[in-house]
Amino acid sequence: MNKYIAIMAGGVGSRFWPSSTTEKPKQFLDILGVGKSLIRMTFERCLRIVPADHILIVTNERYKRLVMEHLPELPENNILCEPKMNNTAPCVAYTALRIHSIDPKAIFAVLPSDHVILKEEAYVDILNKAFDFAAHHDALVTLGIQPTRPDTGYGYINYNASESIENKGQVYKVKSFKEKPDEKTAGHYIDSGEYLWNAGMFVWSVASIIKSYKKNAPSILSILSEDVSFYNTPDEKRYIDSVYGNTENISIDYAIMERADNVYTIPADIGWSDLGTWNSLHVYLSDKDDKVTIGENIHLTASSNVIVVSNNDKTIVIKGLKDYIVIDEENALLIYPMSDEQEIKSVVNKILK
Repeated sequence: MNKYIAIMAGGVGSRFWPSSTTEKPKQFLDILGVGKSLIRMTFERCLRIVPADHILIVTNERYKRLVMEHLPELPENNILCEPKMNNTAPCVAYTALRIHSIDPKAIFAVLPSDHVILKEEAYVDILNKAFDFAAHHDALVTLGIQPTRPDTGYGYINYNASESIENKGQVYKVKSFKEKPDEKTAGHYIDSGEYLWNAGMFVWSVASIIKSYKKNAPSILSILSEDVSFYNTPDEKRYIDSVYGNTENISIDYAIMERADNVYTIPADIGWSDLGTWNSLHVYLSDKDDKVTIGENIHLTASSNVIVVSNNDKTIVIKGLKDYIVIDEENALLIYPMSDEQEIKSVVNKILK
């Protein structure tokens, strides 16, 4: 069984503005202040499962140079550049066709580039179980995160929690996917014990995912497989540049996962966070102290439930601040109420138009 991992690294991460920008998105930032970018941390986790030449980075053309800087040991040919941001369904189809050209019997995982995993041993173990199951079944496997609270910011996986598949221990049939719920609905999900957070981590064989595209998203596959002889050749980029823009702008969740009838999940307690917003970073880092600071020369007094980030040498003095986000970058300063954080993306889009 030849295993591959595709890391999705084409997003902009606009909810992390002003640290994350179009020129340098969130996955290339040391958002935790640990000396490594999120994509570097993801890559190093993947190296525990497959060698570097079996890792593919799927990103936008504009970020190829950044990928090479952060992952110097990655073969350049393993960077798949989408010429247009058309969401994840075309990305995954492109990846499947590339891997198929190398090894039609391969199994591969699709993982986000900007998530944090605290329990790496458990993560590696569960991913390997997913690889094994996908190798022996016509199955689309998703890792579902064991929810710790009725969070309204995540999609949910409804699964048959009472019956595991073929005594595999942790593999269960997925009933359906649910969009981000309101707080009351999320509470019902948690109480039922039959729901997991959808973290966007998938494992399948090349054969199974291509088969599913043929059935559930045939136009995407048809466009990208017009001439498969170009894959894994020097002319692949020219070919992709010519056809990719014609694909539908749609996520893998909508195009495949919600339509397929052979979806399975493995509940995963892996210390996961998607770090999707400044609030989620605050929750992740706050632990016992609700005052989170990242950077030097930050002085807080009489303040509570705040996150202050500084990526420069400026001295920052704050008193009496509560429930706020403060992000100080060289070219922009964000001071915003935590309760209104969901507005940041739309506000920034208006400002930067």
